[in-house]
Parts: sequence; C-alpha cells; structure tokens
Amino acid sequence: MCGLRDKMTKKKKGALEMSFGWLFALVAGAVILFFAIYISTRLINTEKETLSAQTGKEIGILLNPLETSFQSAQTTSITIPVETRINNKCDDTGTFGKQIIQLDQKNLNKWTKTDINVFFENKYIFSTDGIEGKQFYIFSKPFSFPFKVADLFYITSANDIYCFINAPNEIATEINDLNQSNLITKNCSSNAIKVCFSGGNCDINVNDYAGYVEKNGKEMYFAGTEDDYGNALMYAAIFSNYDIYECQLKRLMLRERELSLLYASNELITETRGCDYNIGGNLNELSDLAAKLNSSEELKIMKVQVDIINEENSARKCKLW
Repeated sequence: MCGLRDKMTKKKKGALEMSFGWLFALVAGAVILFFAIYISTRLINTEKETLSAQTGKEIGILLNPLETSFQSAQTTSITIPVETRINNKCDDTGTFGKQIIQLDQKNLNKWTKTDINVFFENKYIFSTDGIEGKQFYIFSKPFSFPFKVADLFYITSANDIYCFINAPNEIATEINDLNQSNLITKNCSSNAIKVCFSGGNCDINVNDYAGYVEKNGKEMYFAGTEDDYGNALMYAAIFSNYDIYECQLKRLMLRERELSLLYASNELITETRGCDYNIGGNLNELSDLAAKLNSSEELKIMKVQVDIINEENSARKCKLW
C-alpha cells in the first residue's frame, strides 16, 4: 500500500514537472516570436524609411539637370520599385520658404507613412498632393517676370493621362515636343483628365483671355499665355491643386522681391559706366508688390509694372538682364 502511494506521488510530480516545462517553453517561445516580429517590423520600417529618404533625395537630384536657364521645357522620368504616393508640401514662411516632399509607400496592400520629409529652399514643384504610382514624369520650364525668377517643375504620375483640347498651336507643339506619354493633344480616352482651352465640360478649363485656370471650382490666375510670363504659371496651375499653386506662387514672389532689389542695386553700378536705365524706382516698386502678394489674382496688377520695366530694359543699350 505504501509502495503504491509512492508510485502515484512520483507520477503526479512528473506530470507537474512536465506541465511547467511545457508552460516555460510556450512562454519563452511567445517572447522570442514577439521579439522576432518586432525586430523584423523595425527593420522593414527602417528599410522603407531609407528607401523613401533616398527616393526623395533622388527626386531632388533629378531636378538639377532640368534647370533650364533660358532654354525651353525639358522632361525626365523616375521609376520607384514599390507603389509610392508623393505628397507635395509647401511652406511660404521665411526668406524664400521651403519645398517639402514626403513619401508614403505601399506594403502588404496598405499605405505606410514614413514621416520623412525632404526639404528644398530653391525648388518649386507643382503637382496635386498625393499623386500615386511607380513611374512619374517631371518636366520643367523657366519662369520670367520680367527677368528669370526660377525654374518651375511639374510632377505627374504615369497613371494620369492629361489630354489638352483645342490648345493654342504654341502649347500643342510644346506638349508634343516633350514626348511625354501621359500628355496628349488628341484622341482623348474616356478616363483622361481633359484640359480645355475653349470652354466645355472639362476637368480643367484654361481661360486665356481672363488669365486663369479653373479646376475643382477654384480659379488660379497666371499672367497670360501671350508671352513668356504666363506659360510656366499656366502649366503650374493645370498640374497643381489650389493650395500648392498659391503657396508656391508666394514663394516665387519672395524670390522676385529679392531679385528686384538686386537688379535695382546693379543699376546704380552700371550708371557709373554710362548706362542710364532710370528704372530703379520701378524695380523697387515691383519688389514691394511682390512682397505684398496675397493671391494669384494680384498678378494682374504686377504684370502692368512688369511690362513697364521690361520695355524700359529692352530699350536700353546696356541691358540689366
């Protein structure tokens, strides 16, 4: 009887030891699995953030060869390994404001924010906020008002087809010469974003006479396409949303303000060499107008001053620009 009791006690003790062993193994396994998943997730997120930062910087690097000086429009493309959303942000505070690019990338069919922002103080990118895809096109055009202010860059997704309907010959020729597959001037497909120049039921309407682009119920003003002043801003309004366009325009006017003052000071230097411009006062006034610009509609007022300065500069033997 005593021997039987001893055997039963040993069996219970063994079972108890076995239970603790399995429990310990399960807990230890769960902890190891948790850390493995956690470390893997951190590594994946780090890799995605690194890729996003590299992509943002790559976009900035790609913009450099597109600096057009006084040449016509130029284009290039960028292909990203994973589905990417380019968030175009603009900050118009400070001396020249900031161009900000922030990327989201798709992982396991879900968009993941990287919280990595790439900043540029000397770039002016126009696009809708949150363009998506793997391939993107970038083309640029110089903006002069009346002197060259900056190169403007337009980013579109290869997924978005823009069809320009009844565009003026100059615009149609320029679009065709770019040879950018998502910009067309005929044979519009049903899913194309239609850009109309003569009214109609289009996604985007360009009113050249009044000098504005109407998009999503908002009017974005440019300087008119009859000269080099307006074409660059016209494209900017076509490819942007309202907030981006107005913010980037304010940044351009911050640059315009400083350049106007610089040219006014250069006039004083050239006057000592026998070149009488007498446009310093007009340049200072242009600088004041640029500093006070609150909306694109005020470009119409600035254009009057710009035309006066341009005529005065063109009539002189020693030109400032």
